[in-house]
Amino acid sequence: MTKTALIVEDEIFVALDLERILVDAGYQVAAIAADMPSALEAAPRVEFAFVDVNLRDGATGPSIAQRIARDYGVKVVFVTANPTQIDPPSGGLGYIRKPFTERAILEAAEVACDGACRADGDLVRFELASRAG
Repeated sequence: MTKTALIVEDEIFVALDLERILVDAGYQVAAIAADMPSALEAAPRVEFAFVDVNLRDGATGPSIAQRIARDYGVKVVFVTANPTQIDPPSGGLGYIRKPFTERAILEAAEVACDGACRADGDLVRFELASRAG
């Protein structure tokens, strides 16, 4: 079964880069959303999502993550330059800092889809970060 992603990102070149990385690795991308309404519309069709914090409609990424995780069981990884704006109980598994690497995105997709427990890459998992702090 193909794993399906949602990309919640308002910078089109960043979104297209994420899409390319995922599609080249065999994932399906259901939608690219730049704001809350379009993200919520696409969420029922996906298993995981990459979500930026600051979007076209403001700093709605954490709210989107919380809603799609709670309402649809979507696994969320934040991809952001602003990780301090994320409250870990926001429904996300963790975050990747921008600029990101292809390896980081693929690692995060694996964690979101298969529950892999890698902690040696660029994905900062919320539960691991809180234990270290």
